[in-house]
Formats: sequence, C-alpha cells, structure tokens
Amino acid sequence: MSFIRAASRARPSCLLRAPARRVTPVLSSRPAFSTTARRCSEDPHAEETFEEFSARYEKEFDNVNDVFELQRNLNNAFAYDLVPAPSVIVAALKAARRVNDYPSAVRVFEGIKAKVENKGQYDEYLQELEPLRQELGIVLKEAMYPDA
Repeated sequence: MSFIRAASRARPSCLLRAPARRVTPVLSSRPAFSTTARRCSEDPHAEETFEEFSARYEKEFDNVNDVFELQRNLNNAFAYDLVPAPSVIVAALKAARRVNDYPSAVRVFEGIKAKVENKGQYDEYLQELEPLRQELGIVLKEAMYPDA
C-alpha cells in the first residue's frame, strides 16, 4: 500500500487537470436581450393621439393568438386614463371569440362600465355594441347576476 501512496504523490498535478485554454469572448452586434422598451414613435416625448391609440390596439387585438396575449392587451388598453373606442372593443371581443375566451369577453364590458364617467356613457357603449354582443352570445354580468 505504501508503494501506491508514494506513486500517487509523485504524480504531477498537471496530469489530473486539463490544460487551461484562453477563451476569447464572441462579441455580437446584438445584445442577448432588450434593455429598453420599443418606442412606437420616433420622438420619445411625443403624445399619442386617441386615433393612434385606437389604431394601435385594433392591430394588437387583430394579432392575438392566445388567451395570454388577449388578457395582456386588455390590461394594457384599460390601464390608460381613457375609455377605449368602440372599434377597439369590437376588435377585443372578436379576439376573445377567436381564442375561445368567453370570461374575458364578459370582463370587457365590466371594464367599460368601470372606465366610463356615468351610466349614460355605458348605455351608449351597450347600444352601439349590442349587435356584436348578440352575434357572439355575450351575456352581461348584470343579466347573469342581477342582485350582485
């Protein structure tokens, strides 16, 4: 046994380790992830008009492919200090139908009700969206739970 111990001590440590190699970093022209938000306009301080907002969200809802995208776009659209135009609501409801998300379609009307200033404005939205609501079979929360 002492012979094996002596032989193992006599071995140089370089045989046990792989030789060190110099690694040169590969520099990419693009970062691996984005560090800034993509800007919609060239001027970072430009205000977005209501028409630009509506067109942007109509396009966003037209490109929705799953429930996550739909709910993310709904949260973003209703986060602004304005009530989305009926054309945006139509696009959102059609997207909800396309991804088969009935609860989100009902919640769109709850969002409108929370964002408008008075009941008269909410009734105007309901009146304008009534044909689409009937076509898609969306029942309002007030009709489902009249006492709530």
